[in-house]
Amino acid sequence: MTMNATIDAAPEPDAVSQRLTFVLAAACGMVAANIYYAQPLIAPISAALGLSHAAAGLIVTMTQIGYGTGLLFIVPLGDLVENRMLICTVITLGAAALLAAAFATHALPFLIAALFIGLGSVAVQVIIPYAAHLAPEAIRGRVVGNVSTGLMLGIMLARPVSSFVTAALSWHAVFFGSAALMIVLAVVLRLTLPKRRPVARMHYGALLLSMPHLVRATPLLRRRALYQAGLFGAFTLFWTVVPLQLASQFGFTQSGIALFALAGVSGVFAAPIAGRLADRGHSRIATIAAMLFVALGFLVTHVGAAGSVLNLACLVVAAIAIDFGVQGNVIVGFRAIFVLGHENRSRLNGLYMATFFAAGAAGSALGTWAFAQGGWTLASAIGLALPVASLIYAATE
Repeated sequence: MTMNATIDAAPEPDAVSQRLTFVLAAACGMVAANIYYAQPLIAPISAALGLSHAAAGLIVTMTQIGYGTGLLFIVPLGDLVENRMLICTVITLGAAALLAAAFATHALPFLIAALFIGLGSVAVQVIIPYAAHLAPEAIRGRVVGNVSTGLMLGIMLARPVSSFVTAALSWHAVFFGSAALMIVLAVVLRLTLPKRRPVARMHYGALLLSMPHLVRATPLLRRRALYQAGLFGAFTLFWTVVPLQLASQFGFTQSGIALFALAGVSGVFAAPIAGRLADRGHSRIATIAAMLFVALGFLVTHVGAAGSVLNLACLVVAAIAIDFGVQGNVIVGFRAIFVLGHENRSRLNGLYMATFFAAGAAGSALGTWAFAQGGWTLASAIGLALPVASLIYAATE
């Protein structure tokens, strides 16, 4: 297969200002939060929509399926069409889906809306390669890490915010509020972002057909994607199941679950640290450390008797360790694949993210099933096995 594309010109040293970096980071956080608002709300949403405990995981899984689909079919357009227009269009799609979820009173309409919320949230994965394109090579890891800090902060704050809003108002208010925020964000980005028109000369079909070739021809992409698949599957399993564990073992209300979720915000500090380590050539050390953080996080959840204060403290430690490891490793992966070529950057990012988000969707579904069958013991055993599998694979590098 031949691809008529040329490499984008090297960015100027001042192409990405601190102000623009902040705007991109804030946009990433606001959009990424949409994927996670429903995670701590599984119990009230499933009760309102008539979903069983075994099927409740679909609330999160459908969003992740939509996100994975968007990674494969929307994100690659970042190598073909003008990026600012693409970002604003996809965010608008997400706003419409959020409104549909807010109005839903039955399971099927909500699950369809959740699918499109995932599709609309892939704007994040157009923004990150866009930021990498603007950044000079010497500071690319730092810039991507800073922009991704906003993404991580959005992910971590989404859970407590949605829990607090639900406790004060209702889960419908969470989706209404986010829909309004997305509409405002799309307008701001349209007025703020510089245009970036890719130089690729191919049609959409050829763009999609080039992706299997990129997978075959890029062993680094395969390896980084599979590393993160194990960690992200464990991450989504933990944050899907831990609200159920907190409610059943500790009697937590939505407000209590929201306070617990604030522990995960500490993971935001992993992004800039990992970006700087990768810029300095320490990617392998950072990768192994991230995997160990996640594995040890699941192990520590078994310290102390179930329902005890000690066990609750260990769950908080686990949340910090798991989030720190997962967020750090994803930044190292971004840094590694973004040096592989300007002309393929969006497709490489889409493939990278789609791989581990598929694992994330499986982790959510498997976690709720495991919790229903064997409680935290079975769910956490599966969660532990995933980073261990990544460690074993990393040993073959």
